[in-house]
Amino acid sequence: MNSAATSPHPPIARRGVLLVLSSPSGAGKTTLSRALLEGDGGIRLSISVTTRKPRPGEVDGADYIFVDEARFKAMRADAELLEWATVFGNSYGTPRAPVEAAISRGEDVLFDIDWQGAQQLSEKMAGDLVRVFILPPSGRVLETRLKGRAQDPPDVVAKRMAEAAAEISHWAEYDYVIVNADLDTSVAGLKSILAAERLKRDRLLGLSQFVRDLQSGLETGV
Repeated sequence: MNSAATSPHPPIARRGVLLVLSSPSGAGKTTLSRALLEGDGGIRLSISVTTRKPRPGEVDGADYIFVDEARFKAMRADAELLEWATVFGNSYGTPRAPVEAAISRGEDVLFDIDWQGAQQLSEKMAGDLVRVFILPPSGRVLETRLKGRAQDPPDVVAKRMAEAAAEISHWAEYDYVIVNADLDTSVAGLKSILAAERLKRDRLLGLSQFVRDLQSGLETGV
């Protein structure tokens, strides 16, 4: 038997996926993001710039790029950001250049951003975007998770709970919704979404050439 007939074909060139995860604070999008990144070497995290002060354990350039308000405003003015938002008095944004370069190379990029950022990305890069909204299983569970993080004072926890209903009202703007009651189940669902989106015909830039070569080989018997 011809060994070439049984060898796998080279990967078909494709455009990367922009995978957005959004949720009210405490619903688990950051935990899900980390699980996906640890289990899939083909996706990288988009590092946001923020004016928020670093939390304990956060590393500049790895968790966020921490900047002052003046620098953030300059990046907005110079069109260096794909999206930006103000959340609880702090500014967050996505640098444009590394994201555009990554998806052009066929790399997938993960975003841990809110509904405001997702709307702006949809306006600029709708064809590349896949939006997933993460819901908590209940309000009580959400409150327990927020208090359990021990990162925010009680007044901030109360404010985040008050804002949760407004944030959840944007769920219908998303392509997929995951109710994060069980982490393993949620991670499996997220991986399934990414796998399916990677196979979408419109993203497979090399598919037409692959099919032409396949047809040619069938016609010639190669």
